[in-house]
Amino acid sequence: MLPGTAIDSACRPTYKKSMAYAVPRAGDDVAEDLATAASIRRYEERLAKDPNSPAFAPLADLYRKVGRTQEAIALCRDGLERFPGYGAARLVLARVLADEGAADAAMAEVQALVDESPANAAGHRLAAELHRRAGRLDQAVTHLRQAVALDPTDREARIVLEALDGAAAPSEGSALRKLLVDDTFVTPSFGDACLAQGLVDEAAHVFVRVLRRNPGHARARERLEEALRVKTQRRKGL
Repeated sequence: MLPGTAIDSACRPTYKKSMAYAVPRAGDDVAEDLATAASIRRYEERLAKDPNSPAFAPLADLYRKVGRTQEAIALCRDGLERFPGYGAARLVLARVLADEGAADAAMAEVQALVDESPANAAGHRLAAELHRRAGRLDQAVTHLRQAVALDPTDREARIVLEALDGAAAPSEGSALRKLLVDDTFVTPSFGDACLAQGLVDEAAHVFVRVLRRNPGHARARERLEEALRVKTQRRKGL
């Protein structure tokens, strides 16, 4: 039986208050921990009063965020049996499965979501991320285009799409533009060197081209994620 749950006569999870959520940390982290713990208790109380409440989805997302992943999965699966069209719950389930490393299961859930709700921008963003991490760049681009079309304010999706779509060449001002005209320097090692020198656009360009040749290249997938992380932070001014 999962911590914090009991089973009623219909074999459906019911909910009781959580015990201490986390050891308090310093500064703003303490306030954040306390706020999260309070939110968890509030949703647990709501579900204890009404086990058929759709509040299971935000509670599951909070469980996911604090590392209570198995409880989040169980909560989503139980709730989706009663609310199969609840897109927010299916998105939470896909995210927690992805967090647990169950990429195929996560992809199945998010694909079901976007098939049923094609205008779900968050679903397309997650689908793009899962495809990208698996090296399936064409599928990632397709979902990113959908996400950007549905939510033009999504800067992060735009930044990633810019990096992946057609492996656009580095800008005219790049010192490495001429070197990257052919495939001589399109290697993971050269991409690593670019990343180490802070040449994030060039690094992303190299890793994208490597993955278009070999989608299964694990190191290129990992390093592309790092390049995109740095690129996104820079563009956001972080």
